[in-house]
Amino acid sequence: MRMLAESFPEFAEALDQMDALYARQRTIDEKTYQFLCFALSIKARSKPCVLKHFKGALEAGATVKELAYILALVMREAAGADDCWTHDVLGNWKEILSGDVCCDCRK
Repeated sequence: MRMLAESFPEFAEALDQMDALYARQRTIDEKTYQFLCFALSIKARSKPCVLKHFKGALEAGATVKELAYILALVMREAAGADDCWTHDVLGNWKEILSGDVCCDCRK
C-alpha cells in the first residue's frame, strides 16, 4: 500500500473512500463485521489484517473461543475447497500415469 500511496495516490485515496463508505453503509453489527474480516484475512494470508481484525473482534465483544471457531471454520472450508479442486484436476489421474495428459507448464 505504501508504494500505491506514493506512486498512485489517487488509487490509495479511492480505497480510503471505499472504507469510509463501508463504515457509513454497514448493515451488520461490528462484531459480525470483524468476524467476516478476520476470516477473509486468514484466507488472504494477510498478517496485519489478521491481527487487526482479531483485536477488533475482541474489542467488539468476541471471545477467543469464538475466534478459534472462526479460524477452524476457515481452515475446514479451505481444506474442503482444496480437496474438491484437487480431485477435479486429478480426476483423470490414470491418463496422467499413462502419459496421455499434456502439462502446459513447460512452454
